[in-house]
Amino acid sequence: MADVVRIIGIGSGHPDHLTSEAADALSSVAYVVAASKGADDPLLAVRQELCDRYGVELVAVADPERDRDAAHVEKQSDYDGAVRDWHAARVAAYREVLDARPGPVGFLVWGDPSLYDSTIRVVEALGVPYDVIPGLSSPQLLAAAHGIVLHPIGRPVLITTGRRLAGDVAAGHENLVVMLDGRLSCLELEDPQEWQIWWGANLGTPSQRLVHGRLDAVAEQLESERTAAAAAGWVMDTYLLRRA
Repeated sequence: MADVVRIIGIGSGHPDHLTSEAADALSSVAYVVAASKGADDPLLAVRQELCDRYGVELVAVADPERDRDAAHVEKQSDYDGAVRDWHAARVAAYREVLDARPGPVGFLVWGDPSLYDSTIRVVEALGVPYDVIPGLSSPQLLAAAHGIVLHPIGRPVLITTGRRLAGDVAAGHENLVVMLDGRLSCLELEDPQEWQIWWGANLGTPSQRLVHGRLDAVAEQLESERTAAAAAGWVMDTYLLRRA
Protein backbone atom coordinates (compact mmCIF):
# COMPACT_ATOMS: atom_id res chain seq x y z
CA MET A 1 0.00 0.00 0.00
CA ALA A 2 1.07 3.59 -0.54
CA ASP A 3 2.99 4.77 2.51
CA VAL A 4 2.35 8.52 2.29
CA VAL A 5 0.08 10.88 0.38
CA ARG A 6 1.13 14.35 -0.79
CA ILE A 7 -1.80 16.72 -1.38
CA ILE A 8 -0.48 19.35 -3.76
CA GLY A 9 -2.17 22.65 -4.57
CA ILE A 10 -1.67 23.50 -8.25
CA GLY A 11 -3.45 26.83 -8.67
CA SER A 12 -5.08 26.98 -12.10
CA GLY A 13 -3.00 24.05 -13.31
CA HIS A 14 -0.71 26.30 -15.34
CA PRO A 15 2.92 25.25 -14.76
CA ASP A 16 3.83 28.81 -13.76
CA HIS A 17 1.36 28.60 -10.87
CA LEU A 18 3.20 25.76 -9.16
CA THR A 19 5.31 26.97 -6.28
CA SER A 20 8.82 25.57 -5.94
CA GLU A 21 7.58 23.51 -3.00
CA ALA A 22 4.72 22.09 -5.08
CA ALA A 23 7.06 21.26 -7.97
CA ASP A 24 9.43 19.45 -5.60
CA ALA A 25 6.52 17.54 -4.07
CA LEU A 26 5.22 16.47 -7.47
CA SER A 27 8.67 15.29 -8.47
CA SER A 28 8.92 13.23 -5.28
CA VAL A 29 5.88 10.96 -5.77
CA ALA A 30 5.81 7.60 -7.52
CA TYR A 31 2.47 8.36 -9.17
CA VAL A 32 -0.50 10.72 -9.06
CA VAL A 33 -4.11 9.62 -8.57
CA ALA A 34 -6.78 11.73 -10.26
CA ALA A 35 -10.53 11.45 -10.71
CA SER A 36 -11.66 11.05 -14.31
CA LYS A 37 -15.07 12.17 -15.51
CA GLY A 38 -14.70 10.50 -18.89
CA ALA A 39 -12.43 10.06 -21.88
CA ASP A 40 -12.63 13.73 -22.85
CA ASP A 41 -12.23 15.20 -19.36
CA PRO A 42 -10.32 18.48 -19.94
CA LEU A 43 -9.38 18.83 -16.27
CA LEU A 44 -7.79 15.38 -16.31
CA ALA A 45 -5.85 16.48 -19.39
CA VAL A 46 -4.39 19.43 -17.47
CA ARG A 47 -3.25 17.09 -14.69
CA GLN A 48 -1.76 14.77 -17.30
CA GLU A 49 0.25 17.63 -18.78
CA LEU A 50 1.66 18.50 -15.36
CA CYS A 51 2.55 14.88 -14.66
CA ASP A 52 4.24 14.53 -18.05
CA ARG A 53 6.24 17.69 -17.35
CA TYR A 54 7.62 16.18 -14.15
CA GLY A 55 7.93 12.60 -15.38
CA VAL A 56 5.29 11.20 -13.04
CA GLU A 57 2.73 8.53 -13.92
CA LEU A 58 -0.91 9.54 -13.66
CA VAL A 59 -3.43 6.90 -12.57
CA ALA A 60 -6.95 7.90 -13.60
CA VAL A 61 -9.82 6.63 -11.45
CA ALA A 62 -13.40 6.83 -12.69
CA ASP A 63 -15.16 9.41 -10.54
CA PRO A 64 -18.24 7.98 -8.81
CA GLU A 65 -21.56 9.53 -9.75
CA ARG A 66 -22.86 12.18 -7.37
CA ASP A 67 -26.57 12.68 -6.67
CA ARG A 68 -27.32 16.12 -8.12
CA ASP A 69 -31.10 15.68 -8.37
CA ALA A 70 -32.58 18.93 -7.09
CA ALA A 71 -35.49 17.02 -5.55
CA HIS A 72 -33.04 15.02 -3.44
CA VAL A 73 -30.69 17.81 -2.34
CA GLU A 74 -32.97 20.83 -1.92
CA LYS A 75 -32.40 20.93 1.85
CA GLN A 76 -28.90 21.61 3.17
CA SER A 77 -28.96 18.35 5.16
CA ASP A 78 -29.84 16.38 2.02
CA TYR A 79 -27.11 18.15 0.07
CA ASP A 80 -24.55 17.40 2.79
CA GLY A 81 -25.62 13.75 2.81
CA ALA A 82 -25.26 13.47 -0.97
CA VAL A 83 -21.74 14.93 -0.76
CA ARG A 84 -20.78 12.55 2.08
CA ASP A 85 -21.99 9.57 0.03
CA TRP A 86 -19.95 10.79 -2.93
CA HIS A 87 -16.85 11.19 -0.77
CA ALA A 88 -17.30 7.67 0.64
CA ALA A 89 -17.47 6.27 -2.89
CA ARG A 90 -14.30 8.16 -3.80
CA VAL A 91 -12.53 6.74 -0.73
CA ALA A 92 -13.42 3.21 -1.81
CA ALA A 93 -12.24 3.81 -5.38
CA TYR A 94 -8.95 5.38 -4.31
CA ARG A 95 -8.30 2.70 -1.68
CA GLU A 96 -8.22 0.04 -4.39
CA VAL A 97 -5.43 1.91 -6.18
CA LEU A 98 -3.41 2.70 -3.06
CA ASP A 99 -3.69 -0.89 -1.78
CA ALA A 100 -2.28 -2.20 -5.06
CA ARG A 101 0.53 0.31 -5.57
CA PRO A 102 3.34 1.12 -3.13
CA GLY A 103 5.31 4.32 -2.79
CA PRO A 104 4.41 7.93 -2.13
CA VAL A 105 1.33 9.07 -4.05
CA GLY A 106 0.23 12.56 -5.06
CA PHE A 107 -3.18 14.17 -5.36
CA LEU A 108 -3.28 17.39 -7.39
CA VAL A 109 -5.79 19.95 -6.12
CA TRP A 110 -7.08 22.99 -8.01
CA GLY A 111 -6.31 26.22 -6.23
CA ASP A 112 -5.45 25.58 -2.60
CA PRO A 113 -6.50 22.41 -0.72
CA SER A 114 -7.96 24.47 2.15
CA LEU A 115 -10.83 26.02 0.14
CA TYR A 116 -13.91 24.08 -0.98
CA ASP A 117 -12.09 20.89 -1.80
CA SER A 118 -12.70 17.41 -0.43
CA THR A 119 -9.26 15.88 -0.95
CA ILE A 120 -8.02 16.30 2.63
CA ARG A 121 -11.21 14.71 4.02
CA VAL A 122 -11.00 11.84 1.54
CA VAL A 123 -7.34 11.17 2.32
CA GLU A 124 -8.01 11.30 6.07
CA ALA A 125 -10.60 8.56 5.56
CA LEU A 126 -7.99 6.44 3.76
CA GLY A 127 -5.94 6.37 6.95
CA VAL A 128 -2.62 7.04 5.19
CA PRO A 129 -0.14 9.64 6.51
CA TYR A 130 -0.26 12.80 4.41
CA ASP A 131 1.09 16.30 4.07
CA VAL A 132 -0.38 19.34 2.34
CA ILE A 133 1.44 21.68 -0.02
CA PRO A 134 -0.42 24.99 -0.48
CA GLY A 135 -1.31 26.43 -3.86
CA LEU A 136 -2.52 29.71 -5.33
CA SER A 137 -6.23 29.97 -4.53
CA SER A 138 -8.97 31.33 -6.78
CA PRO A 139 -9.62 34.35 -4.51
CA GLN A 140 -5.92 35.23 -4.70
CA LEU A 141 -5.87 34.92 -8.49
CA LEU A 142 -9.08 36.94 -8.78
CA ALA A 143 -7.71 39.78 -6.67
CA ALA A 144 -4.45 39.84 -8.63
CA ALA A 145 -6.18 39.76 -12.02
CA HIS A 146 -8.37 42.74 -11.11
CA GLY A 147 -5.67 44.54 -9.11
CA ILE A 148 -7.84 44.83 -6.00
CA VAL A 149 -7.93 44.13 -2.28
CA LEU A 150 -10.68 41.69 -1.33
CA HIS A 151 -11.99 43.77 1.57
CA PRO A 152 -12.40 47.43 2.51
CA ILE A 153 -10.09 48.79 5.22
CA GLY A 154 -10.65 46.92 8.46
CA ARG A 155 -13.71 45.05 7.14
CA PRO A 156 -14.30 41.31 6.74
CA VAL A 157 -14.81 39.26 3.60
CA LEU A 158 -16.99 36.16 3.57
CA ILE A 159 -15.97 33.28 1.33
CA THR A 160 -19.10 31.38 0.35
CA THR A 161 -20.74 29.40 -2.46
CA GLY A 162 -23.35 30.20 -5.06
CA ARG A 163 -25.71 27.83 -3.27
CA ARG A 164 -25.48 29.88 -0.06
CA LEU A 165 -25.26 33.36 -1.57
CA ALA A 166 -28.89 34.45 -1.18
CA GLY A 167 -28.95 33.41 2.47
CA ASP A 168 -25.66 35.11 3.23
CA VAL A 169 -26.85 38.36 1.64
CA ALA A 170 -30.10 38.13 3.60
CA ALA A 171 -28.01 37.71 6.76
CA GLY A 172 -26.40 41.08 6.10
CA HIS A 173 -23.08 40.21 4.48
CA GLU A 174 -21.99 42.95 2.09
CA ASN A 175 -18.54 41.81 0.92
CA LEU A 176 -18.46 38.26 -0.38
CA VAL A 177 -16.16 36.06 -2.45
CA VAL A 178 -18.33 33.48 -4.21
CA MET A 179 -17.04 30.13 -5.41
CA LEU A 180 -18.66 26.99 -6.86
CA ASP A 181 -21.44 28.93 -8.55
CA GLY A 182 -22.46 27.04 -11.66
CA ARG A 183 -25.34 29.35 -12.59
CA LEU A 184 -24.34 32.92 -11.69
CA SER A 185 -26.61 33.06 -8.64
CA CYS A 186 -25.65 36.70 -8.21
CA LEU A 187 -27.97 37.57 -11.09
CA GLU A 188 -30.92 36.40 -8.97
CA LEU A 189 -30.35 39.02 -6.24
CA GLU A 190 -33.30 41.37 -5.79
CA ASP A 191 -31.24 44.58 -5.87
CA PRO A 192 -28.46 44.11 -8.47
CA GLN A 193 -28.07 47.87 -8.85
CA GLU A 194 -26.72 47.97 -5.29
CA TRP A 195 -23.76 45.65 -5.95
CA GLN A 196 -20.37 45.88 -7.61
CA ILE A 197 -18.92 42.66 -9.02
CA TRP A 198 -15.39 41.59 -9.90
CA TRP A 199 -15.71 38.30 -11.78
CA GLY A 200 -13.15 35.97 -13.28
CA ALA A 201 -13.25 32.62 -15.05
CA ASN A 202 -10.41 30.17 -15.71
CA LEU A 203 -8.09 32.54 -13.90
CA GLY A 204 -4.45 32.43 -14.90
CA THR A 205 -5.08 30.35 -18.03
CA PRO A 206 -5.20 31.26 -21.73
CA SER A 207 -9.03 31.18 -21.55
CA GLN A 208 -9.22 33.67 -18.66
CA ARG A 209 -12.16 36.07 -18.76
CA LEU A 210 -12.70 39.11 -16.50
CA VAL A 211 -15.71 41.36 -15.89
CA HIS A 212 -16.08 44.28 -13.49
CA GLY A 213 -18.90 46.72 -12.95
CA ARG A 214 -22.28 47.33 -11.37
CA LEU A 215 -24.07 44.01 -11.29
CA ASP A 216 -27.18 45.07 -13.20
CA ALA A 217 -25.09 46.83 -15.85
CA VAL A 218 -22.83 43.86 -16.62
CA ALA A 219 -25.35 41.01 -16.32
CA GLU A 220 -25.42 40.25 -20.06
CA GLN A 221 -21.64 40.53 -20.29
CA LEU A 222 -21.23 38.05 -17.42
CA GLU A 223 -23.35 35.48 -19.23
CA SER A 224 -21.58 35.96 -22.57
CA GLU A 225 -18.10 35.85 -21.04
CA ARG A 226 -18.97 32.72 -19.09
CA THR A 227 -20.07 31.10 -22.34
CA ALA A 228 -16.80 32.18 -23.98
CA ALA A 229 -14.77 30.71 -21.12
CA ALA A 230 -16.59 27.40 -21.55
CA ALA A 231 -14.98 27.04 -24.98
CA ALA A 232 -11.92 25.75 -23.10
CA GLY A 233 -13.99 22.73 -22.08
CA TRP A 234 -14.69 23.85 -18.53
CA VAL A 235 -15.54 26.92 -16.49
CA MET A 236 -14.05 27.66 -13.07
CA ASP A 237 -15.32 31.05 -12.01
CA THR A 238 -15.01 33.09 -8.84
CA TYR A 239 -16.24 36.56 -8.05
CA LEU A 240 -16.23 39.28 -5.45
CA LEU A 241 -19.54 40.97 -4.66
CA ARG A 242 -19.52 44.21 -2.69
CA ARG A 243 -22.50 46.35 -1.81
CA ALA A 244 -21.94 49.78 -3.32
